[in-house]
Amino acid sequence: MAASPLLDRIGIPKALVFGYLGVLLFMVGDGVESGFIAPFMADHGAGTEVRASYVITAYGITVMLASWLSGALSDLWGPRRVMQLGLAVWIVFDVLYLTLALGPHNYPLMLVFYGLRGFGYPLFAFGFLVWITATAPKARMGTAVGWFYVAFTGGLPTLGSLVAGATNPWFGPFGTLWIALGIIVLGGACCLLGVRERTGFARLAPPEVKPVQSLVSSLAIAWTHPKVAVGCLVRIINTAPEFGFLVFLPTFFGKELGFGEGRWLTLLAVIYGTNVFCNLLFGVIGDKIGWRRTIATFGGLGCAVTTLTLYFVPQAVGPHYWVALLVGMLYGVTLAGFVPISALVPALAPDNKGGAMALLNLGAGGAAFVGPAIVSLFLDPLGPAGVVIIFAALYVVAALLTLYLELPEPRPTHPTTTPTPITAAQG
Repeated sequence: MAASPLLDRIGIPKALVFGYLGVLLFMVGDGVESGFIAPFMADHGAGTEVRASYVITAYGITVMLASWLSGALSDLWGPRRVMQLGLAVWIVFDVLYLTLALGPHNYPLMLVFYGLRGFGYPLFAFGFLVWITATAPKARMGTAVGWFYVAFTGGLPTLGSLVAGATNPWFGPFGTLWIALGIIVLGGACCLLGVRERTGFARLAPPEVKPVQSLVSSLAIAWTHPKVAVGCLVRIINTAPEFGFLVFLPTFFGKELGFGEGRWLTLLAVIYGTNVFCNLLFGVIGDKIGWRRTIATFGGLGCAVTTLTLYFVPQAVGPHYWVALLVGMLYGVTLAGFVPISALVPALAPDNKGGAMALLNLGAGGAAFVGPAIVSLFLDPLGPAGVVIIFAALYVVAALLTLYLELPEPRPTHPTTTPTPITAAQG
């Protein structure tokens, strides 16, 4: 009980504290494989990095669908039930993937089981995000959601990579994947047994809302509010290169530059550890200088530059680990420049913020598909350098699209009331 004032001060709803811890553990387990799974599959049944990227692309498709469904299903069933479904999906298909696909080097079953497993984490994690938005006090909503993303990114791939770096030398990659499953089960139990807040136990939508109606309305906002659709595209570009990099950068840094798997996993943790810290920083910057300006400048243009330096600078200077750490940290910093997109997109549809968040979640999941898909299409004909240039160009496109995302003018208020000013965040 003594911890309650501290939780209140930092913006974590006391009733959901075990949920944040559970999401962190779940995403640690999810992130364990991120730094080595593509080359490991290539060596254990897939045959090549490109064929491994097809498996990850299939996973990305289901992640995208589940990210969209997480909001709509939480409205209909309640967030807790959606989280239960996500945890069960992950456990069942992960066991099938490890025992019947990866272990026996069965490539077709890799595509099936690894792909279907992708429904798991968005239903679990984004289901909890809906629980937060339904429970947290309105005045602290932004902070409560911010802590969710600290837990999410802190696990995938930051702490997950550190766990892999510690366990791979002792248990091997295959044993590490079983350890990851255990961490995920622990995180799921922490959430589902530790959080007793009752809002998430019941459906959130009014009784008259039907399933088809809920699903359709979460997509219709793309037509009724086209700026929200553009925001969804920006959100896809935000992390699509991140997921694409995880396909071929392990080979580039680990084998071509000779850093080995351990130092590559440490580098990955440093990149996203920097990003976690800067996520909070750029939230403040966005409120000060404007959300659009922050996203376009630091996010879009910044990532366009640091994406190029992340690959071409180490390639030019050779195996100097401190150089790789420096350019990796710069990429992590600029990636945080996209943080205000989570505030900007719902503000573009003040009359339908739930639908805007559903489409934003679709963009977040879509990145897990688009990034590996680009690698699948272009790695063979263009090589890693060509793929990196495509990613940099996409970030420039994101910067240009962001300029279109102007907030609507505030509605006139009654003369006796004081209108709420549009702050610098509109910029």
